This record gives sequence, C-alpha cells and structure tokens, in this order.
Amino acid sequence: MNELGQKLVQAGVIDAATLEKLVRQQRAHGGSLNQNLVRLGVLSEQDLTRALAQVYRVQGVDLAGTTIDTAAIKLVPHEIATKFQVLPIARDGRRLKLAMADPGNIFAIEDIKFITGCEVEPMVAAESAIKRMIDRHYDQADSMARVMQDMGELDGLQIVEEQEEQVDLREIGDESSPVVKLVNSLIADAVRKGGSDVHVEPYEKQLRIRYRIDGMLHEVMSPPFKLKASMISRIKIMAELDIAERRIPQDGRIRIRVGDRTVDLRVSTLPTIFGEKVVMRILDRSNLRIELGEFGMAEKAFKDILRAIDSPYGMVLVTGPTGSGKTTTLYSALSRINIPGVNIMTAEDPVEYNIEGINQVQINEAIGLSFAAALRAFLRQDPNIIMVGEIRDLDTASIATKAALTGHLVLSTLHTNDAASTVNRLVDMGVEPFLVAASTNLIAAQRLIRRLCKGCKKPVVLHEEAVRELGIEDGKSFNAFEPKGCPDCAGTGFRGRQGLYEVMPITPAIRDLILDRAPSSVIKRRAMDEGMLTLRQDGVLKVREGISPAQEVLKETAPDRG
Repeated sequence: MNELGQKLVQAGVIDAATLEKLVRQQRAHGGSLNQNLVRLGVLSEQDLTRALAQVYRVQGVDLAGTTIDTAAIKLVPHEIATKFQVLPIARDGRRLKLAMADPGNIFAIEDIKFITGCEVEPMVAAESAIKRMIDRHYDQADSMARVMQDMGELDGLQIVEEQEEQVDLREIGDESSPVVKLVNSLIADAVRKGGSDVHVEPYEKQLRIRYRIDGMLHEVMSPPFKLKASMISRIKIMAELDIAERRIPQDGRIRIRVGDRTVDLRVSTLPTIFGEKVVMRILDRSNLRIELGEFGMAEKAFKDILRAIDSPYGMVLVTGPTGSGKTTTLYSALSRINIPGVNIMTAEDPVEYNIEGINQVQINEAIGLSFAAALRAFLRQDPNIIMVGEIRDLDTASIATKAALTGHLVLSTLHTNDAASTVNRLVDMGVEPFLVAASTNLIAAQRLIRRLCKGCKKPVVLHEEAVRELGIEDGKSFNAFEPKGCPDCAGTGFRGRQGLYEVMPITPAIRDLILDRAPSSVIKRRAMDEGMLTLRQDGVLKVREGISPAQEVLKETAPDRG
C-alpha cells in the first residue's frame, strides 16, 4: 500500500503530507489506500483512475460509462472477483479484458489465467467503482433466493397463530434458521444496492419490503405473510428492543459487517393496525462524502461557506426538509475545520456518524438531556466550535445565538423552505432581530435531486414551455438530458444524488434589512442582487451541465418570486 503511495508521490499525484494523512486514516478506519483517496476527497474516482493508469502504465477505464459483457462476468467466479477486486469487462477470443484495482497483482492475473484459460489484459479502475460493479453484476439476490427456497423448512417450525403475535424464540435466535438468514440477506442486499432505508411493512394479508434508493422507494419482495411476527421480532432482538412491547414506538441501533464494511442501522418501530412497521436507516460510513469541494457547489457559494466556517465565531445555519443532506453538509464542514488546536463539540439526535477528534453527545429528552441542556453544558467545556443538530425552540435558539456572540463558531440546522425565510423563522421563535443580525455569518438552504446515470442518459431538447417553467428569463430552448435506463442503474436512469445549494452570506446590507424586520422576499431579492444563486437557479445549472433532468429540479425546488 505504501509502495503505491510512494509511486503516486513520485508521479506528482499527491504530496508526502497527504500520503501521511492517508496512511493515518487507513490505520484508524481500515480500507485500502485507493478507497481512502476517494473517501477523503483527495481525488475523484475518475482522477484516481487516470493516476493509477499513469502509475501502472496500463489503460484506465471508467466503469460507470462502460458496457459490461455478461458472458465475460460468468468466466470469473464471484469469490475470485471479490478476493482480488477485479471485474471482467469483455472477452475477445482468448483475450479477457479485466478491470483491476491493483494491476500490479501478478498472483491475481495468474490465477484468473488458470481459471478462465484466457490471456488477461489488465486495465485499471477505481476500487470503489469495481466494488459497486461486482455487487451489481454478480447476482447478490442469489443468497436471498436460496433463503427463500429454504422457507419450505418453516412448515416444521412452531409458529404460534398470527393473532397471538408470538414467535418461537428458537426460530429467531438460531443463526442457521431461515428467518435469521432472510433478515441478514435483506440488510446485506440493501447495503450493496446503495439503499438508505429498509421498510418492513405489514398489511392485512401481505408483508411488503421496500428499499429507499436515491430518495425513491422501490418494492423488492413480499415474504410469506406468516413470517411477519418472526421477522419483526428478529430485527428487534438485533436492535436490543423489547420484543414483548408492541403498543408503543421503539428506537434502537444495529451494527453489522457487510463484506469489508461496518454499517450502522438506526431502527425505528411503529405500531400500525396490522402490526409493527419497522424502518431501518442505513448509516454507511463508506458512503459519507466529507469533502465539501466534491459537493458540486457553485464557486461563489463554496467560497462563501468556506469563509463562514473559517470565522472564529458566529453562526452558520443549514436549512431544508428532512432527508435533504443537511447533516452531511455539517459533518463535512466540521471535518474541514477539525484540527488538533480546536475543541469541537456536537449535540445530535441521533448521532449518525462517529468522527474522530470530535466530542459527540447523543440527545436524550427522556432524561432531560435536550439540545438546550447540552448547549449549556458545552459552554462550560471550553469549546471553540459547537454543532447543534437542530434549533427547535426559543431556548436552544437563544443559547446558540449568545454562544455565537461570545467567541464561538456555532453550526446548526432548521426546517425552512429557503435561506431568507430562516431569518423570519428565528424572529418568530422569539429571537430579537438585532441578535439574529449580529450573530449569523451565513445561511444555506439545500435539496437533493437524483443524478442521471452517465452510462445511459440520453440527450433531449428542452422546449420553450419547460424553459419558462424553470424560470429562465430568455425562454430559449437548450440541450439537456433525460433518463433512459440500463443494467448499471437497474433500469431507473438514475445513479446517486446531487445537492442543490442556496447560500446566503449575511452581508452588511442584509444585516440592515434584518434589523428593519424586512420580509423574507425583500431579503431574498437583495441576496440575489449580491450574487446568490437560488435553489431553482442552481438546479438550472445542473440541468445545463447534464447532471440531472429538468423534472427533478422542478419537483424539488419552488419558483423564485419576489
């Protein structure tokens, strides 16, 4: 690993200080050097592929835009592809094109030559891309299918009649039982497919399983209805919840390993008229992008955020609906300013990801540990930087504002529609306008939209009606892209999500408007005059760049008025 690092330093791709940081990250959190290069935002996947091609003197391949030959896939067993992190791309006679994370691995090349009887033409691709493609092209549903075949064995298990809502504890505690295997396979499958949530939903005569992928729910299976109580009880045992209590909501956590990844699941149960519904939120650190520069922000917005978080004091607020990526933005900001010379403390509900070097506190309202109580305690802990998961009430808002005015940098979130309306939200809570004006450095609103699959997106001309709906003043048609669907994106036409950002620094002019209690429409217009891109305008940029289709932007953003 260090040998590769040295080669990258010699090639001028990274410097020695970056390599040292990568090695420390590797020791602390595991993973290969390649993975950490992408995870830390040092290089994008495409840049890493080009760098590795340069170092190994082989052809680089961008797997996202490459058609994979299924006949070639069948030549290399799944376990070999996983062991060596390789992906067969195409076969031409006796020559097999093979994407490799490490083309210098002679043992892998020789083994695959022996297994396939082909001459191997090594190519290089980013390890994270190879992992995704292995998961996509080697049928991970096989394990699920095998488990479902085993369901015939359940006839011999002692399952009590459904109306009693009881299960045989042997059935849900035995690791070899079909129910346990099914739950394990379900979680692993959702992680491999990039899901963010797993929904287990009981209805009158059906049990439905859905995954949320790229913000959309997809039904994946409907297990035998008689497994309802057993499956839900198994999940509750894994999350250390009370399986006998079915009348009230419960919350818990599960930590599991999927391949070489450690994944946390936040589990929530809810009693419905047909039984308990379970939602498992997947918190996969390998999917956490913590480099702000990789978020696709407009240049001015990015510089404004950097200036705000580099300030020694003041408040930075991120706003948007649930699931819009606010927490990820805050984690990314904290990671950027997380150095040994500062004391960073966070109050979160819940703590989603553990970040080394940051003191994170889990809020527990039941015992009186609220956001406000945690904030008061923080101020006695000599903090430099404080993150409050959410400003929900006047008490929290007042303490956060005063902390920002007394030499602390405070980061937090609210639920408002845009940046400008956040000012009025704080005033409506009871914070005086002069305190809002004096304490706030910047307010950012954000949304998440789905990214088009690079492998199959197709060009389209946006006609004048759609252009007008997007709010483009000249109303002229322009070229864009729309989803099509291919095996790489499971026929959806989309892969991953992209943030839209409305970043409003509190300039002297906007500070004066806040003091004058100006309506949010006036504040927004002034910010736009000063160069702020609205959510809709940032969305239009993403459409013009071919990142997302127009319908995604129209769905997630409101027209600009005022």
